[in-house]
Amino acid sequence: MIDVKEHIYDDDPNQGHVDVKTVLKDVDYFFLGNGLIQAAVQVAPAGEGTPIGLIIMNPEHLRKKREALSFDPDTGLEKTMIQLTDLQARQHTLPQNISATWDTVDLLPAVSLQYRLNDILVKELFYCPYQHKPILRRVITIDNRAENKQSIILKTGVCNQNIEHKCKIAAGETVQVYFDYDLDQEGRSVQINKITLEKQPPDNVAYWRNRTQIFTGNVLFDRFFKAANYQLAGMLSRSGKVDASIWQYNREWVRDHAFMALGLILSGHHQIARTLLERLINEFVSDEGDCVDSSEKRAPEDVELDQNGTLLYVLEKYVLWTGELELVRQYWDKIEKIAEFPLKEVFRHEPSGMFHNSREYWERHQAHGIEDGIELIYQVFPALGLKSASLMARLLGKYESAIRWAQQSEKLKQAILNHPQFAMVDERGFIKRKDLNGAVQETINPLPGSGLPPGVPLSSDFEHFLNPDSAAALPIAYGFVSPRSSVATATMKSLEQLWNQGWNFGGYGRYNMTSEADAHGPWPFASLFIARTAVETGEFEKVWRVINWLGKISGSRSGSWFEMYGPRVAPPYPQVGITPWTWAEMILLMVHHIVGFRPEAEGIRFMPRLLPRLSTLRCQISIRGYMGNIEIEQDEGLSEVRFETDAEVILSDSVSILLAYPQKDFKLKAVVPALE
Repeated sequence: MIDVKEHIYDDDPNQGHVDVKTVLKDVDYFFLGNGLIQAAVQVAPAGEGTPIGLIIMNPEHLRKKREALSFDPDTGLEKTMIQLTDLQARQHTLPQNISATWDTVDLLPAVSLQYRLNDILVKELFYCPYQHKPILRRVITIDNRAENKQSIILKTGVCNQNIEHKCKIAAGETVQVYFDYDLDQEGRSVQINKITLEKQPPDNVAYWRNRTQIFTGNVLFDRFFKAANYQLAGMLSRSGKVDASIWQYNREWVRDHAFMALGLILSGHHQIARTLLERLINEFVSDEGDCVDSSEKRAPEDVELDQNGTLLYVLEKYVLWTGELELVRQYWDKIEKIAEFPLKEVFRHEPSGMFHNSREYWERHQAHGIEDGIELIYQVFPALGLKSASLMARLLGKYESAIRWAQQSEKLKQAILNHPQFAMVDERGFIKRKDLNGAVQETINPLPGSGLPPGVPLSSDFEHFLNPDSAAALPIAYGFVSPRSSVATATMKSLEQLWNQGWNFGGYGRYNMTSEADAHGPWPFASLFIARTAVETGEFEKVWRVINWLGKISGSRSGSWFEMYGPRVAPPYPQVGITPWTWAEMILLMVHHIVGFRPEAEGIRFMPRLLPRLSTLRCQISIRGYMGNIEIEQDEGLSEVRFETDAEVILSDSVSILLAYPQKDFKLKAVVPALE
C-alpha cells in the first residue's frame, strides 16, 4: 500500500514573504521559456503580493515558488519590480491600472504590461529572444505624460543585485531601456544586465512562424489558444523536464506528461514533443514496461493502469502527425513491453477479461477506501493504447503483434460495453468502478491512518460517493463510443451533477465532491474533459459555459489556471500550482474538436465543428513538415458541409473529408451549416 506520507508537503504559504503564496488575490502568471530559462511574470493588482514580479527559474530543476532564482527570502519579488524616483529621491506610487496581455515580438511569444506611475505611463515587454541562450529580455518604455520635463531614475534588481538607469524626459516624449536576465553556466543564479537592443536572430523567428495558429475572432478562444500554445512549449526544459503542476508537486507522471506531449504535437511543436516522449520511454518506463507515477515505481496493486495505454496512444499520434517512424523503431523493444505490461496475469480479472487493482484514476488508493476492483479508465486507455500499438506494429511490418494487440483491444472494448455482469455502464452511462463480483463500487470509506487532513470531504462524517466522475467523459471525447450513443447521452446527463457542487462560481469538480480527498472545488482540466466531449455530443452551450467560466476566474488573463479552485489545506498538502495538462486540453479542444483536424492511418480526416457564435475560423496547422492553411465559415443556408481544397482528396461525405498526406503546403476551406 502507498505510504500516506507521500502526500505530505512542508511548503507553508503562511511562512515567509507574502509572495511565497501561489494563490494571491486576482493573480495571473504569464509563463515564458525556451528550454534553457523559464520565467513567470506575476501580475497581482489587488494588493496582495508584489503587483508586478518576475519569477526566474532553471527549467532543469523542479522547485517551489519560494525557491525561484529571483526570489529573495526577505523581500520576495519586490526587487524585480520597476521603481521610478525623481532626483529628489521621491518614489512614485505603486503601479496603477495594470493591464497585462499576450503579445509578440517578431512572432516570438511576449508578455505586454502597461500601467501608470503618477504621470508616467510605463509599458513593459518580456520575451526570450534567443533559442540557444538562457536569456529573458525586458523592454521598458517610459512615457512622460506630464506637462514638464522630468528627471527620472529607474531602479530594478534581482535578489542581491541592483541596477538603475538615469534619464531626462521632455513632456510627451518616451525613453526605452533594455535589460537581459541571464542564467550562469551552472544555472544556479541569475544576472541582470542593461543592454542595447540588437536584431532578433532569425532561427527563433522562423521557428514560431511555422507553429500552429488559430484565430476565431472570439476574445476568449483566441487568448486561450495563444496562451496554451506559448506556455506549454515554453515550460519544458531542453532535456524534457516539466513539473506536473508548477511549484506544486516538483514531480512527474507518464500520464500528465504524455498528454502534454499530445498538446505539443497538435500545436506543431513536434521536436519538443519527441524530446518529452523519448524521455518518458527512457526514464519513466521500467524494463518490465511499468510506467511510473509521481516519480515513483509502484507495486501491482497501486499501478496506474491507464498510463501505458495513454503513452502508446500519444506515440501513435506522434507518428501520424510527423510521419516519422524512427522514434518507435528505435524504442520498439520498450514499446512492446509497454503494450504487454497491463496484459500480465497479476492484473487480469478472469471472469471479465478486464484489469483490476486498488488504485483509481485520480490516485486515491487503499488508504482512501479504494478496494480491489475494475476501474473504467484503467480499461479504456489500455484498449485505446493497444489499438495504437497495433497500428504502429503494422507500419513496422510486425503483423503478429499487430493482430494480437488489435484483438486484445477489441476484447477489452466489448467487455467494457457489453459484458453481461461486468460491463462498465448502467442507466447513468459510464460508471467509475466495479468490484470483483460485478457490483458497482458506489462509496468508499478511508482507513484509519489515511493521513487525510481535517476539513476535506473524505475525512468528514457522511457518505462518500464515487459517481459521477469527470473521467467518464473521456471514452466519448476519444471516440471510444459514438457521441450519439445512449451511453454517451446518459453519461453527459449524469456529469452535470459535478457543476457547482458545494460552490457557486462555476466549473466542474473532478468527481463527486463527497469523496474528495482534497479541497472541494472545480478543476479546469476536468472541466475541459467535459467541454471537449460536449463538442462531440453537440451540447455547445456546455462548451461556452466552460470557456466563459475560465474567462472569469483567476488566471484568465494569462490563460494559466491553477490545478483546482478551492480551500486547499496546505500544508500538509502542497500549495496549488499551475497545471500544464490544462494547456494541452485547451489545444485538444481547439484543434481536434473544433477545427476537427484528425490525422488517421489512411490520411487526414477533417471534420470541422464551428460552434454557434463563432462565425469564422482561420488557422494554420503544421503537419509532416508542411503547413495547412484552413478557413472555416458558417452559412445558414447549408444543410451539409461544403469543402474546397488544393490537396488530394481520398473521399468526402456530408460532414467530413479525408485528404492524402501532403507533399507540399496546402489550402483547405469548409463552409459549414450554422449551428444553434
